[in-house]
Amino acid sequence: MVVKIATIVAKNLMIKHIPNTLTIVRVVLIPVMILFFYLPFEWARFVACWVFVAASITDFLDGYFARRYQSESKLGAFLDPVADKLTVTTALIILLQDHPTVLMMIATAVIIGREITISALREWMAELGKRSAVNVAMIGKIKTVFQMTAIGFLLYEADLWFLPVYNIGLVLLYVAAGLTLYSMYIYIKAAWPLMKD
Repeated sequence: MVVKIATIVAKNLMIKHIPNTLTIVRVVLIPVMILFFYLPFEWARFVACWVFVAASITDFLDGYFARRYQSESKLGAFLDPVADKLTVTTALIILLQDHPTVLMMIATAVIIGREITISALREWMAELGKRSAVNVAMIGKIKTVFQMTAIGFLLYEADLWFLPVYNIGLVLLYVAAGLTLYSMYIYIKAAWPLMKD
């Protein structure tokens, strides 16, 4: 009986820590992605792409486990968006360094600038006790899907059969940048009544 109770308690404790563990794994994968991206081997970009995909999957899973087992925590609420922004920002910077074109620079600046702006907005709204006014909207989730898919394609780079993977990634990144601007407009519009005061 004691062993059974101990097993149940241990299982519940493990489940409770899964979301934060996955978030930490996502942060740890960032230097791994960078390492493989710059290794001088043909297969290195492929591995860097899959490391990024694995990080993106942990983003979905940590939210799923946190909701499924009601194990949201203050640490997780802080770490999760930080891990997301670090992963995306790092990937965009190394991709821009690899192909420093004007359009790539604009898309990167728009996406990173939006993340900084909305983070500051949420912090300011939280100080006013109005954090819920700028909760994640559906457009933000759609933007994230386009953004993550685009970065995965750009990291992979090589054509796949007849598909120009890198060019598809660029198009998706420009769409993500457009959605980024639109989502920023929605968040700022929601906060505008307070900003006018």
